[in-house]
Amino acid sequence: MISRRSILFGSAASAAAVLVRRTAPVFASASQPATPVSFDVPAGACDSHTHIFGDARAFPLAPTHAYTPEPALVGEMQALHRALHVDRVVVVTPSPYGTDNTCTLDAVKQMGGRARCVVVIDEKTSEASLDEMSRGGARGIRLNLITGGEANIAAARHLFEVAVMRTRPRNWHIQIYAQLGTIEALKDAIAACPVPVVLDHFGAAQVAGGVSQRGFDALLAMVHAGHAHVKISAPYRSSTQAPDYADVAPIAKAIIAANPQRIVWGTDWPHPNPALARPVGLTPYWSIDDGRVFNQLPVWAPDAALRKTILVDNPARLYGF
Repeated sequence: MISRRSILFGSAASAAAVLVRRTAPVFASASQPATPVSFDVPAGACDSHTHIFGDARAFPLAPTHAYTPEPALVGEMQALHRALHVDRVVVVTPSPYGTDNTCTLDAVKQMGGRARCVVVIDEKTSEASLDEMSRGGARGIRLNLITGGEANIAAARHLFEVAVMRTRPRNWHIQIYAQLGTIEALKDAIAACPVPVVLDHFGAAQVAGGVSQRGFDALLAMVHAGHAHVKISAPYRSSTQAPDYADVAPIAKAIIAANPQRIVWGTDWPHPNPALARPVGLTPYWSIDDGRVFNQLPVWAPDAALRKTILVDNPARLYGF
């Protein structure tokens, strides 16, 4: 079958990625930036939300995976970050791996001190395993209450309480991907949480609802009080206005204004799209021009010092760079 090649930038790791592509079936392409970055990116900038999908022979998916991704390899992600002038990265274990964090930890090991990760665990994950993951660069655990389908508030609260018990001894953080209604329902627990809480992807706020949508005021209040961080990441999950999702600006500006010390930025590369999951075969990624999307950051945060806070200082503190 005809194979496809990714746009890679010449490192040895990238060459290895090309070899995998040439010997594999046709894949949906994980995007690389087509638009150059138009502003000065400060040294030490961090992409706080990415995923790595390894060769399925080495890193099998969980039996219950909701979608089947194509490989998205470390060399490709490094090419992305060279194009974006980003020095640091946080790899988040994606839902198709369940609680198997092997691929994520392997990626962090390959990248060394410039990488950290957020892992997914359950009640079977031992304390010894958590300690080992901490040594491997883990700095938090993720509760995916959207892709995982957990809409029951009582169950979500229980998962959060368990997460607090598991993270507190290690001073990790809890990362939550949930709808605004769920976040609002958990606001008291989040306010009392002894470890940092990070809300994914603009807190799942939607452009269509604007800044007055239900639950957005609760999110802003938590950020303002310092009770939660927010990742201004994956604007295509909030908007349909491709290719740069400029209509996200009012939401982004409101979140940043609430408390710039609690904001981090991320791409969500390689942009998995579970909504396109098929019963058989690979699930294509969103085709995102990360350079063009990154160029929205100066619109959301016009001051260079503020961008440094978001890109460098906040993630350095949160992830222990």
